[in-house]
Amino acid sequence: MASPYEISHTWEEPDGLTELLNDIRQQRPDADVRKIRYAYFIAEDAHSGQTRATGDPYITHPLAVTNILAHLRMDDDTICAALLHDTVEDCKGITTEKIREDFGEEVAMLVEGVTKLSFKTLDENNERQKKAAETDRAAENLRKMLLAMAKDVRVMVIKLADRLHNMQTLEGHKDPAKRIRISQETLDIFAPLAARLGIWQVKWQLEDLAFKFLHPKEYKEIQDMVVKTRTDREAELNEAIHIVKDELIKRGVKVVEVQGRPKHLFSIFNKIVIHGFRFEDILDLIAMRIVVASKDDCYVALGVVNGLWVPMQEHFADYIARPKPNGYQSLHIKVIGPRGEPLEIQIRTKEMHDVAEMGVAAHYAYKEGANAVDQRFANLRQQLFDWSSDYRTSSDFLRNLSTDLFSEQVFVFTPKGEVLDLPKNSTPVDFAFRVHTNLGLRLVGAKVGGQIVPLDHQLKNGDIVEVITRSNAQPSLDWLQFTASPSAKSKLRSYFRTRRRDENVAQGKELVERELKSRKLDPKLYLGEKLTGVIGQIKDCRTSEDIFAKVGEGLVSAISVVDKMRPPTQTKGERGPNKARETGVLSVVGGLDSVSMRRAKCCDPIPGEDVVGYVTRGRGIMIHRAACTNALAYEQSDPERLIPIDWKPDGSGVFRVNLKIVTLERQGLLADVSNMIAEARANIVGMKVRPLPNTTFEWDISVEVRDIEHLNFVLNKVSNLSDVFSILRVHGRTGSR
Repeated sequence: MASPYEISHTWEEPDGLTELLNDIRQQRPDADVRKIRYAYFIAEDAHSGQTRATGDPYITHPLAVTNILAHLRMDDDTICAALLHDTVEDCKGITTEKIREDFGEEVAMLVEGVTKLSFKTLDENNERQKKAAETDRAAENLRKMLLAMAKDVRVMVIKLADRLHNMQTLEGHKDPAKRIRISQETLDIFAPLAARLGIWQVKWQLEDLAFKFLHPKEYKEIQDMVVKTRTDREAELNEAIHIVKDELIKRGVKVVEVQGRPKHLFSIFNKIVIHGFRFEDILDLIAMRIVVASKDDCYVALGVVNGLWVPMQEHFADYIARPKPNGYQSLHIKVIGPRGEPLEIQIRTKEMHDVAEMGVAAHYAYKEGANAVDQRFANLRQQLFDWSSDYRTSSDFLRNLSTDLFSEQVFVFTPKGEVLDLPKNSTPVDFAFRVHTNLGLRLVGAKVGGQIVPLDHQLKNGDIVEVITRSNAQPSLDWLQFTASPSAKSKLRSYFRTRRRDENVAQGKELVERELKSRKLDPKLYLGEKLTGVIGQIKDCRTSEDIFAKVGEGLVSAISVVDKMRPPTQTKGERGPNKARETGVLSVVGGLDSVSMRRAKCCDPIPGEDVVGYVTRGRGIMIHRAACTNALAYEQSDPERLIPIDWKPDGSGVFRVNLKIVTLERQGLLADVSNMIAEARANIVGMKVRPLPNTTFEWDISVEVRDIEHLNFVLNKVSNLSDVFSILRVHGRTGSR
């Protein structure tokens, strides 16, 4: 039977591909080399004529990415997807369907996972808007990859290899600003993700390369200092290696390897900058790693080390008995070495070492398969879904993802012995939401080590945590004060926003029913099919509840909703628009000339709203919102003084409106709210902020807007901030809704 991966006989295999295939054959003799060669052939043809920013032929990039993955011993589908990973995004004629047809479902899914979303760019955007759009694109692409990674972690392994090669060639990129942006993104997002997946050899390279471009002066200084002191440190380390190796052999321990482990430049920089060390005080620039044959040998080796040198017990950790969530296992100990200086030592088996260096990739190298990997990384997969879905805006998403990834961690256990990593200072509330959202929402108490603790109790490494729930329990706003995880905070805020929505829906429904009754219409008849018929006429509404919520929030008037269900008809005595007169942006129906018109202060109407005019005695016409309580009162007491008004938006003026916002207490929120309003091209003309007893703040803000559409844009923009619980338009000096 003919192979589906036939290549033209005239095609010559390049040297780079030959080396790659030879490496793969050595590591995995059963690899489908023909399929991999065909993937290269398709990629080379698709990228023909394309070059990178460095000037190299584009095919050198997917080949380099594939080499990184081959050294991680990834499977055939991942290797093929790496070769093809840019073809759908950058090449004509290559589609996901074509890859699925040629290489199968898994390769297509992996390529699709790392393919960036396409966005339209608007030429008229100013520089600030362009930067905001760029942030949005980066966030949405990362969100897409995280969702794909939650289904199959190989997506992120490919992306990490892709980012590593981009960083290795970043020096050839001509744009300095782009080098800085890519390096910062690498340090904030991709290096921590590599750590979460346990791929240490990728993590440290990403960190050191990002460090090199972000802080070139400090990078060079630390590099020079490390080189100057290397000889003395290596002599001490070699002495220690000989001593421990001889003793291990005497004790019958099967030694696979004893070697030095250099400290990477970025970790030295962190000790100097974050922890205030001087370079001369960093005594563990080189550590020792002991690799043995079995788990039992690990503990024998630990005894040997403790017998040779004085152990520093406060620096001992057993990650074999209790592995880290990314699968990492080792014994860690620090001792006073042969020359009286501290010496870090790691002890592990060969398999543990592979997992430590390659992380999730090692599980594919050991042919455990996707199902086994999914089971090992079940908690991480759940966290990926949380990261991808918890946040409403790209800025929230990037900020909270970076916080979650970079925070110092504590490792705690469920009653079943599963280990969870949480940010430092986490509480039982963080733990409950990390296990499952519903567990957090029903939380009433917690036990740590079998003892009842308060919900603001800070968890420590090794704690065994048990939560107590009740079916009718509800979260408290106070929890937001002591939760450490951005994910838990986001879920709590979402809950409180939903609860407020329920209140708005109930209030909105009541207002619409009241308006129907005032027109002597049956609510039972109109709140069914007739209401459903106008859903598409109201922006961002997909259900009847959406309409009620907007009415309850004050974004849409009950009168306009009822008008859409049953448009008002002219009665016999009413006059038509026989002579419409424009005054600024006002068109008065009824033929009144030379009449002064003003906005009523009780309801602050703006163009585009349903408005009516009230003919005053000697003060001209006062314009009211049709839903204004005063206008409704005039309809009963002085109906002959009400005249129809058509106020058309034309953008020629600005009008002051008042907003009431309820937010969580957070540093920097004032700037975020102000920036959102500024980005919506509205001007803040007044502001008052006051704290409420439940750890929230109430803001009274006056803004200038052009019309009702502009106001709604401002409201939507601000409400997208995750720390904003509600934003309402208020009317008049008393602040009524």
